[in-house]
Amino acid sequence: MNKLLIVGTVAFDAIETPFGKTDKILGGAATFIGLSASFFNVKSAIVSVVGEDFPQDYLDLLSDRDIDISGIEIVKGGKTFFWSGRYHNDLNSRDTLVTELNVLADFQPKVPAEYKDSDVVMLGNLHPIVQISVLDQMTSKPKLVVLDTMNFWMDCALAELHEVMKRVDVITINDEEARQLSGEYSLVKAAAKIHTMGPKYVVIKKGEHGALLFQGKEIFFAPALPLEEVFDPTGAGDTFAGGFSGFIAQSENISFGNMKNAIIYGSNLASFCVEKFGTERMLDLEKEEVYDRLKQFRALTQFDIELE
Repeated sequence: MNKLLIVGTVAFDAIETPFGKTDKILGGAATFIGLSASFFNVKSAIVSVVGEDFPQDYLDLLSDRDIDISGIEIVKGGKTFFWSGRYHNDLNSRDTLVTELNVLADFQPKVPAEYKDSDVVMLGNLHPIVQISVLDQMTSKPKLVVLDTMNFWMDCALAELHEVMKRVDVITINDEEARQLSGEYSLVKAAAKIHTMGPKYVVIKKGEHGALLFQGKEIFFAPALPLEEVFDPTGAGDTFAGGFSGFIAQSENISFGNMKNAIIYGSNLASFCVEKFGTERMLDLEKEEVYDRLKQFRALTQFDIELE
């Protein structure tokens, strides 16, 4: 069975949307990535850090889904990373209310020995120096390294971000971030510029408008499934990344054609994530539901057309 190494935050979130609000709940990029990847036949492990205040029940939720949590450091006396945000009515924009780095401020990742030869490495959104540190611990070159990042690191750690980009195969960012990173408004030109920075494949997420995959001159577009209700977009991008990397790790096929499938699998899982607050929907999601919605995606994108 192929191995998937996941690096990112395991955290507390407090979320407010037009549909309600939560107290502190389970969140973090690595949490969403891991839950999403658990729907595939891969051995996965999370590398992260939490404080002594992090409930054992939350750790059990991860291990119950066959996610190796030996790489999650628990800092005695420490407090877990906490983020709080409020979404606007369109759910496409949000205000960050609170960010408490806590134990994440001094995080030095330690990759479990069993996962230092992982086939696929999914670098969730963290400081680029932390992401580089993980790659430095690998004993063999992964078949695929996927990088997720955000505009915050472009603002305050651009040089380090460029360094880690030289060592990855795939980058996943949203359209706003792609434009900032490249200095190009056209997403086609933005992807071409980002290719020159290292990644062979560029995935540009457009939220409710789907996702784009670029490799050189080749382009693939995957729509987002129109949903009746969207409660909370928190973690949707990470869920997408978990579906994408989990499918690639399971299939052992690293090609543009197969990455089209990975984009659909990632989009499919992300469509569930937004239906409830935080990780709630991913925790009660059944494989049969995933399969049924994949059929909806296929129906949405298939058509016959006669070309003369």
